[in-house]
Amino acid sequence: MPKPRVLATICARGGSKGLAGKNIRPLLGKPLLAYTIECARACPEVGHIVISTDSDQIASAAEMCGMPVPFRRPQEYATDSAAKIDSIRHATLFVEDHENFYPDIVVDLDVGVPLRSPEDITACIDVLAKDFGLDGAITLSESDRNPYFNMVEFEGDRVRLVKQPDTAVVRRQDAPPVYNFTPAVFAVRRRSLMSVVHLHDGNWSGSIMPRERSVDIDNELDFLLAELLMKRQRES
Repeated sequence: MPKPRVLATICARGGSKGLAGKNIRPLLGKPLLAYTIECARACPEVGHIVISTDSDQIASAAEMCGMPVPFRRPQEYATDSAAKIDSIRHATLFVEDHENFYPDIVVDLDVGVPLRSPEDITACIDVLAKDFGLDGAITLSESDRNPYFNMVEFEGDRVRLVKQPDTAVVRRQDAPPVYNFTPAVFAVRRRSLMSVVHLHDGNWSGSIMPRERSVDIDNELDFLLAELLMKRQRES
C-alpha cells in the first residue's frame, strides 16, 4: 500500500486574546512558531507544509525560519468567532490549486503546543493508516480531572457529577479513564475535510501522548510551564 501524502497546516492568527502576540513570542530564544515549523519538517511522513496567517509579523517570523508564506488568510477566517477548520480548508485548497500538492491526509499542528514531537504526528497518521473507515485522529493526554469522580455541573442550585458511573466511585483511580483533547495534532482525511466540523461529525480515534509534551499555551501560566519543561528537557 502506498504511503499517504500528508499536508501539514500551521494556522497562526494575529490576534490572541489569552496571551498577546503568543505565536511569535520568544521561547528560549526562538519565536513560538518556530518549534511547530521545526517539528513538521522533522516528521518524515509530512510531504508539504503551509502557513496560514493574516499577520505580516507572523509571516515575517515564519520566513525568518525559512518557511515561505504564499498568501494571507482572508479576514473572514481570522476573526475571534471563525472556526479553525475553515482556515485548514482554505489552506488545503490553496496548496492544491497553486502548489499542485494533493494530500490524502491533512494534519493541523497548533502553534501553542511547542513540546510535541515528530513521533506524535506520525502516531496520528498511523492511526488513520490502520483503519480506513476513520475520518480523523486527534492527540489525547491523560486528564487530571474525571467527570465520573471530581467534575460537577449545576442543576438549579445543586451540583451533580457530570457523568454518573454505574456504581459509586470513591477513588479517582477506580474511575473509567478519560482524556483531554490536545491540539498538538488534528489529523483528518482529505475526503472528509469539507464535511467535518470537529469531533461532532464522522468517525474519530486518537493517539495518546505524554502530558509533558501536550502543554497547550493559552495564558501566561501555560507559557511558563512550557518554558520550564523545555529547559528540563534540554538539561536531561
